[in-house]
Amino acid sequence: MKIRRAVVTAAAPDQRELPLQRLVDRDGVRKPALRLLLDEAARAGVEEIAVVAHPDDAAPYAAAAGDPGPRVRFLEQLEAHGYAHALGLARDFAAGEPFLHLVGDHLFVARGGAEAGGARDEGGPAQELVAIAQAEEAAVSAVQATREAQLRLYGAIGGARVAGRERLFSVDAVLEKPTPTEAEQKLFVPGLRAGHYLCFFGMHVLPAAIFGLLDDALQGAADPARVSLSAALARLPGRARYLALEVEAARFNLGEKYGGMIAELALALSGRDRDEVLVQLAELLAARERSRDARR
Repeated sequence: MKIRRAVVTAAAPDQRELPLQRLVDRDGVRKPALRLLLDEAARAGVEEIAVVAHPDDAAPYAAAAGDPGPRVRFLEQLEAHGYAHALGLARDFAAGEPFLHLVGDHLFVARGGAEAGGARDEGGPAQELVAIAQAEEAAVSAVQATREAQLRLYGAIGGARVAGRERLFSVDAVLEKPTPTEAEQKLFVPGLRAGHYLCFFGMHVLPAAIFGLLDDALQGAADPARVSLSAALARLPGRARYLALEVEAARFNLGEKYGGMIAELALALSGRDRDEVLVQLAELLAARERSRDARR
């Protein structure tokens, strides 16, 4: 099993400007968020990347993409028919093979980062996810232990830890943005901290069969535009081997308030300019405290 392709969805009306945000990456270079996403996919070893975009965005997205290495093409979603429809547009691109999928409104930062002297690991969560999928010959979703107060933001899984694999889980249930009560009843994961659930990270390796499951979910929906990927993934257990990997990385939703700022700060603190940024943050906080003391 070889993962040769990646699909990035970025056509939602409230997402379209997010991939064009420019952030300073871990090497101190200012890049559009889209380029950072494509670089993440490229590190996973894919050969081709498809970006699902609104027709008006193809030109600015192409300029933002630059040359990440793999071939990049754009698939147009002519109308805003939702996430499931957008991902379904990649059916021909996937050509019957499993593929890496990233959402266009998230950035991903591996934990750790720069070491002394500026050296650091060049891998990333997508690279690890693809390696697991290829080794296990299975669909794999990246997940992260998340407080129940944030369940309203993410899809989540229930399942059991794979024997001898601390961060790998066999998935038996999927719910999109469950309530804490629903999660407690249906998404049990033995050994997880109380009040925490394994929520999607915005990154998956999906089988070609996902397109048929997306069709099924769309056909039975009262409002197809509101159908999420989770609706299709919920149909996957029992039909194919489906795993979840708890990644050692952080996700940042660019669509949230201060999302871009926090993502850029995380990149800086994991990059070569970490010490400089820490000094400036310390000075900023000290100046704030002096100002507060002066007003007392």
